[in-house]
Amino acid sequence: MPQLLAPDEPSPFIVHQAAGRSPWLLIADHAGQQVPRALHGLGLPPGEIDRHIGWDIGIAGVTAQLAAALDAVAITQVYSRLVIDCNRPHVSPTLIAARSDGTDVPANQALADEDRQRRIDEIFAPYHGRIVAELDARLAQARPTLLVAMHSFTPAMAGVARPWHAGVLYHRDARLAHALRDALRAEGDLVVGDNEPYAVSDSSDYAVPVYGEGRGLVHVELEIRQDLIADEPGQLLWAQRLARIFSSLQERFR
Repeated sequence: MPQLLAPDEPSPFIVHQAAGRSPWLLIADHAGQQVPRALHGLGLPPGEIDRHIGWDIGIAGVTAQLAAALDAVAITQVYSRLVIDCNRPHVSPTLIAARSDGTDVPANQALADEDRQRRIDEIFAPYHGRIVAELDARLAQARPTLLVAMHSFTPAMAGVARPWHAGVLYHRDARLAHALRDALRAEGDLVVGDNEPYAVSDSSDYAVPVYGEGRGLVHVELEIRQDLIADEPGQLLWAQRLARIFSSLQERFR
């Protein structure tokens, strides 16, 4: 079976602060918007990949700066969520979306099984393999892990405005999510969603069910509204805010 990624194309993941000593571990499943050359831009019109359907706008910068501020390891995914969504179980119908927020994705329609498997093998599996390796190493070293899945969300979806500045997401274990929710609300200038604008489930999500709940880790999925972090100043402000809050929560959970 021919390879999807050419030898000179980027790795599916970037590791930031690889030697970080913090208990915090940050992952960002939708950080990048690269498309393998073999997929010819997924057949999308110009500019579509730059919309929220192509990636979580701004979250790569927030995650990298937050990792540096906390001395925390961060693992960010490089390829567009329209190539393959690394926060979906393999059985999810949106693992490789044929349509997203009103936009058809031509390269994802009537996708052959072998083409689907290539995306799993060359992007999804290496990215998650690196997360597993990190978690296994920390377990072997008896290092505590506080897991944060970093995401961003569009200010309006299907024409409906979203009032939240940020949201905390969780499923069965709300310990860290509720503590982070309360800390964010205590800032006094934020509207913070509790399982808004999304909620986590076994069928729609991967990181929380597999790593947070599956490994019994203290965890949260954090969503930040994209217009707040679309540029570097906004990303820095949020990284600084989160570094202060995470540091205040650390001893309670580690």
